[in-house]
Amino acid sequence: MTASASRPPSPDGPAGPPGTGGLAEFNGLPAGAARRALLACCSSQRWAGDVAAGRPFPSAAALLRCSDAAVAGLASADLREALAGHPRIGERAGAGGGWSRQEQAGVAGAETATLHALAAGNEAYQRRFGHVYLVCATGRTAAELLALLRARLGNEPGAEWDVVRSELRKINRIRLGKLLGGDSGRESGGAGNGGGAGHGGGA
Repeated sequence: MTASASRPPSPDGPAGPPGTGGLAEFNGLPAGAARRALLACCSSQRWAGDVAAGRPFPSAAALLRCSDAAVAGLASADLREALAGHPRIGERAGAGGGWSRQEQAGVAGAETATLHALAAGNEAYQRRFGHVYLVCATGRTAAELLALLRARLGNEPGAEWDVVRSELRKINRIRLGKLLGGDSGRESGGAGNGGGAGHGGGA
């Protein structure tokens, strides 16, 4: 998100995050606009509702802690809803997928063989677990993402859901930092493993 705005969007405005005015702007958004801004970060309705209900936040760190708690409280159906907002690693993001395109920048220049292997790995992962492969992708190469995917194929389904929840927490922290116009997620340790969000369904 690089666009700036002089004032928050109206409650009836288009979906998407506010400008880069920071925490005060986010705290001051009308309820509907705040929820839409959060849904641009993560498509889980429950997560967006829980975080929006926590406003006003005294600091970016408090916002990130609230996000972590909200992710921890997501049921399987909520996690699936969150995953639905992310394209597969290596796939072109659709409308509103600008963050995913940024986060998967390391895939853009990959060799054709690696991209084909990622596509095959995505298919194998989805057959095994029934959902898209989610991983922090920013700052990682296609080869690194492929190696992580192959390693995770050996997880038991329950253990893999725990990994998915952890990756979603990191991604949401980084996107919230972008929403505030800064790098709050990384400053608070949200980036992890390469400092970025992204997922195989994704970011």
